[in-house]
Amino acid sequence: MIPGRLATHGVRRYQTAQYSLETTLAYSIPESEVIQYPPEALKSFNSYGFEWIDNLHFLQDPSRFIDGDPARYVAIAKAQFRKMGWEGDGDVQLLWLPPFVFRRDQRIHSTGVVVWHVKQENDGVSFILSPIELPFEEFTA
Repeated sequence: MIPGRLATHGVRRYQTAQYSLETTLAYSIPESEVIQYPPEALKSFNSYGFEWIDNLHFLQDPSRFIDGDPARYVAIAKAQFRKMGWEGDGDVQLLWLPPFVFRRDQRIHSTGVVVWHVKQENDGVSFILSPIELPFEEFTA
């Protein structure tokens, strides 16, 4: 597990000028278990382009979920995105897709699927790498 990261249960406190909130966190898999494949696996991922993913608030930095240096993962993801036409701008991040967005016959594990994402800054096109085929017609090239 990544030091300092909450893996299972705990309390999180939120403080703003308007309110204070304390919540109990339910179980979640450890952050170190989110990415369970070597960097080279990204070369065989399914690739997609999409216009436009404009809510970027739920994207995460890969370093949060990769023990050690995520540079090799990010470098391979960037190379794959460039093959798709990405011009090299934007931040490579992770996007979690919950299991309920998939068809039942896909039998997606309860942890869902994490895809790699970058949004090109000049035209807003999102490029996505997924370990599984995504069931969304909009993503087909």
